[in-house]
Amino acid sequence: MLQTLNEWLWWERLWLPANVSWSDLEDTEGRVYAKASQLHAALPCALCMLVVRYVFERFLATPLADFWEVKDRIRLPAEINPLLENHFCSRARVPSQADVRSLCKKTSWSERRIQVWFRRRRNQDRPALRKRFCEASWRCVFYFFAFLGGILALYDKPWFYNLKEVWAGFPKQSMLPSQYWYYILEMGFYTSLLLSLTFDVKRKDFKEQVVHHVATLTLLSFSWIANYIRIGTIVMALHDSADILLEGAKVLNYAKWHRTANAMFVVFVANFMGTRLVIFPFWLIHCTWVYPVERFPPFFGYYFFNVMLVVLLMLHLFWAVLISRMLCKVIFSKLEGDDRSDEEEEDSDAAKERNHKLSHTNGPGARDRASGH
Repeated sequence: MLQTLNEWLWWERLWLPANVSWSDLEDTEGRVYAKASQLHAALPCALCMLVVRYVFERFLATPLADFWEVKDRIRLPAEINPLLENHFCSRARVPSQADVRSLCKKTSWSERRIQVWFRRRRNQDRPALRKRFCEASWRCVFYFFAFLGGILALYDKPWFYNLKEVWAGFPKQSMLPSQYWYYILEMGFYTSLLLSLTFDVKRKDFKEQVVHHVATLTLLSFSWIANYIRIGTIVMALHDSADILLEGAKVLNYAKWHRTANAMFVVFVANFMGTRLVIFPFWLIHCTWVYPVERFPPFFGYYFFNVMLVVLLMLHLFWAVLISRMLCKVIFSKLEGDDRSDEEEEDSDAAKERNHKLSHTNGPGARDRASGH
């Protein structure tokens, strides 16, 4: 049964055009082809990425956060109450008005006290600002060097300037060392993001992030095995170019360089809309959808690869809506963070306590300043 399954999995018509077999892609003198077994290197690379990330965040991003005075908000802990804790963990993090009244009867607490407890309890589970700063710094640095590596691997290649050259001689296209390392590092990075999803800042688009990482790894794996490496490197470089600007804008925003962050975010929006919603569908998907059939009949891999690219395009459209909302905040008000983040709620009682202390400590003038006058 396993042998039959293996034969179906590696059936040549799934991966390769008609009249091409795996034997045609065996290494010969002067020609080296990508092999499925080489993808195993992505897992140890991912583990190395996690170690490098830990070192980076501990010894580079954290001192940078200290230098820019990126500080976590002071949070008042929720009072110990097993009944409310059980409701929070098993039923709802944000109780309805009916739930609040019911809990008031069970605990003999006021509605206000119940609401403050749930607000503080939710804040306890939210990631701190320094954690978000360190994560954004790591991703910004990786995307910068990945994009730089991608440009170095592509700038002198004819298919970078003429997309029809992507399919010249396909699938008998020799793999270059730069392509090998570019693929393994990118796959290692996205695998490390999947491994660390439960520990990273959980955003509103968590499910979409999982779909994106899985779709990206599936695309990279398939394009590697089926020798779609040329178009694969272009797709990766295209995506990295916008991600650098997004993560850089986050870093500057967390550091309270709001004007610079907003300017970089506007540049990011222009880059995102141009690369993800124009170049990606009208150049790259057109390249994978139209040009191949001029050279060989469509096969399963042709359809599968294009469907996965369309899945990425759908995610781009989803994120374009979120980005448009963030852009409106930049233009008409101000952007205080990532619109996808589960932002910390203001503890109004704590604010009152701080203002009360200021009024007693510093007199009326301090009270006026605390009130915003």
